[in-house]
Amino acid sequence: MQIIKLDAIDSTNLYLKKLMFNTQALDYTIVVADKQTSGRGQMGTTWVSEGGKNLTFSILKKFNNLEVSDQFELNICISMAIFRSLNELKIPDLKIKWPNDILSGSNKICGVLIENILSGSKIQASIIGIGLNVNQISFNNLPNVSSLKLITGIQYDLDELLKIMAKNISAVFDHYFAGNQQNLKTQYLEHLFRKDKASTFLNNSNTMFTGIIRNVTNEGKLLVEEEDEIFKEYDLKELKLLY
Repeated sequence: MQIIKLDAIDSTNLYLKKLMFNTQALDYTIVVADKQTSGRGQMGTTWVSEGGKNLTFSILKKFNNLEVSDQFELNICISMAIFRSLNELKIPDLKIKWPNDILSGSNKICGVLIENILSGSKIQASIIGIGLNVNQISFNNLPNVSSLKLITGIQYDLDELLKIMAKNISAVFDHYFAGNQQNLKTQYLEHLFRKDKASTFLNNSNTMFTGIIRNVTNEGKLLVEEEDEIFKEYDLKELKLLY
């Protein structure tokens, strides 16, 4: 596993993407930065992180025969790898918020951005950006955000955390490609935030409604049971979970 450490960069995902196209970057190459000036999250959001206090890195995963139609399974693999890593550290009350945020209680502690490089109907490679709130203790009054230090009171070594995360990412992908796709999805659903609980949602018409998360489809859509036992599927652009 090649690890490239940078003091500051606009985005580790962008750096790794350029590296992949300009060189023969190896599978599981990691780019980690003390500070990102243009870190990104899902749906074009900005990832705000204090320099030197959090773990912000991207990892390259190459594939031989992964269909584009199976791309949501990447979210499952990465979510479970992060979940296992934080579980090893005994971070309490861990949950996965669809599609791939990691929570402790109802507070977000980790975000993921996956960018796929395609070749026809196959995924040639994925660049997986991970931002884990570690030793930062102030988030400018952002709601429902926390860090490992705020939760446990412990100051963490970022290099050690990176080793744990890298080990689990590699192990989960090995498990996945050994034919354990359904097993990983079952684990993902077991830890899915608000599953089988009445929750409040906001749709893309800015209408609030109550529903119950029942499943995630193979395409990665959230299956929500609404009034009168009507089931509807939503993708990421169509729905926001308000708790």
